[in-house]
Amino acid sequence: MAVSLYLAFTRYDIFNPPEWVGFGNFVRMFTDDPVFLRSAQVTLEYVLLGTPVKLAAALAVALLLNSITRGSGFFRSAFYTPSLIGASVSVAIVWRAMFAGDGPVDSSLQVLGVELGGWVGDVDLAIPMMIILVVWQFGAPMVIFLAGLKQVPTELYEAAQVDGAGPVHRFWKVTVPMLSPVIFFNLLLETIHAFQVFGSAFIISNGSGAPGGRLNFITLYMYKRGFADMQMGYAAAIAWVVLVVVAIIAAIMFRTARSWVYYAGDNR
Repeated sequence: MAVSLYLAFTRYDIFNPPEWVGFGNFVRMFTDDPVFLRSAQVTLEYVLLGTPVKLAAALAVALLLNSITRGSGFFRSAFYTPSLIGASVSVAIVWRAMFAGDGPVDSSLQVLGVELGGWVGDVDLAIPMMIILVVWQFGAPMVIFLAGLKQVPTELYEAAQVDGAGPVHRFWKVTVPMLSPVIFFNLLLETIHAFQVFGSAFIISNGSGAPGGRLNFITLYMYKRGFADMQMGYAAAIAWVVLVVVAIIAAIMFRTARSWVYYAGDNR
């Protein structure tokens, strides 16, 4: 990290010694590089949309699995499997084929009368396609949610039921507060994970970030500047900006968590 921080203040192309440029890389990033700003915007859009949807899907399936007694082990394994293979190159290739113009997804929608013309090359559908991919990999947070649900005392549900609380009321007044530490943990983990999206975007866009830069996430842009253009100093500067942004977001989460995360023995 120390070397990376030093390179962030230099112009470095691997073949020649680093040349000190001070804050030049950072100034260029925010004043003379619209592609960087566009990549940052696309990444934030992906994080803000994909993370809540993924966590909602994980919680919904965890609630379902927590309510069944037979076959839960099989379903838990089945839902967790995409998390193990989702980051692989083969899945990204399959995903690209599925959402291409003549792929199964588009063909199925055409049967229903929906003409989209393929998701891979559509600037409006590229991000939703990536969000579907990340939501499909909800297995890891689902397992954590399920473990948290197992720790909620059944006496709380019985007491709420005696007081006349329905399923929705019990969910918001018992399940969510008791599960809030797990929700916070998953939210923090998945937000950081979303900022790291790279492999699937690289494969689906053939490394270009197309269409219209909608898949040019910040990690992909950093890779292209560093390894395609040999601007290692500039790429290091981007990496540090991303690190600072993620650290700030994490700090905000920890700060706001005091108002909605409840722990055992908490008197609020």
